[in-house]
Amino acid sequence: MNKDKALEELFLAQKPQFDDSDAFMASLTKRLDAVEFIKQYQEATFRRYKMAMVVSFVVGIISGIVTVMFVLSTPADGPLFTFHTQTTFFLWLSENSRGIVAAALSLLMSFGIISIIYNVQEMMSIRKKGDGYGIVTIGRA
Repeated sequence: MNKDKALEELFLAQKPQFDDSDAFMASLTKRLDAVEFIKQYQEATFRRYKMAMVVSFVVGIISGIVTVMFVLSTPADGPLFTFHTQTTFFLWLSENSRGIVAAALSLLMSFGIISIIYNVQEMMSIRKKGDGYGIVTIGRA
């Protein structure tokens, strides 16, 4: 529906002068080719976004499993890492390493989930607008 209305707006905005010259047909063909190019470009962009989201989902699942296995494989009563120094800050850091690593991983995964949701919403809003932007932009050119 949106495509039909956008094409209708394109034709109504033109108000061509019909005569025996081929200039109108050449211009119309050029603009329709440009519209088709934009459609193909948008479809390729959506395919790339979808593939990137699938890859990031798979990498997130794998990295989450590896991280959980690493945290669970270390002894529960000892720190995840030590600095072999007696400095107060490093001693506190090594004693609380499990909580710090868990908080950092939670923040990282939350950021990843939020960015994926944002990308999905952006793609959906672009998809809802349809190809009207490409048609209107070329129609005004």
